[in-house]
Amino acid sequence: MKILKFCPNCGKESLNWDGEKKWSCPNCNFTLYNNVAGAVAVVIRCGDEVYLTRRNQEPKKGKLDLAGGFVDPKESAEETCKRELFEELQLEIDTKNLKYLTSLPNVYQYKEIDYNTIDLFYEYTVSEKFEVSLALSEISETQWIPLSKINPDDIAFDSQKIFFEDYLKNF
Repeated sequence: MKILKFCPNCGKESLNWDGEKKWSCPNCNFTLYNNVAGAVAVVIRCGDEVYLTRRNQEPKKGKLDLAGGFVDPKESAEETCKRELFEELQLEIDTKNLKYLTSLPNVYQYKEIDYNTIDLFYEYTVSEKFEVSLALSEISETQWIPLSKINPDDIAFDSQKIFFEDYLKNF
């Protein structure tokens, strides 16, 4: 977290990172917290297959990912699922059909800053497989993958790897 050096209060190059969750300035006693951010990940499932995306941007470009993203201010996690599935896949969902599964901590590194997240995992079951037309900005491709063929090493983020290891045991 060396990117932040200057105190936003006094302007001196004195900001110290505690290694976990806050910066502090010994000159003016200013404290800046890096609180945990909420994020969602949605397992879209049809039978014994799940719909995964392939990342087209860093971090983890080229790795498999679940559709999802960060919770916006004044938005519920379920509303985030709905918004992200539409933004990423042009998929309209009924939030009543989302099933909450679990939460896992994660670290999302963006432009040399580590963002601690709490990833909320949901399942959304569909009766028929579908394909979507994408504007390929964040995602390079989508694919249905049988659960038996998922390799956690191909998954982008640690929380999703841990999630799939447990999810696959219960399938």
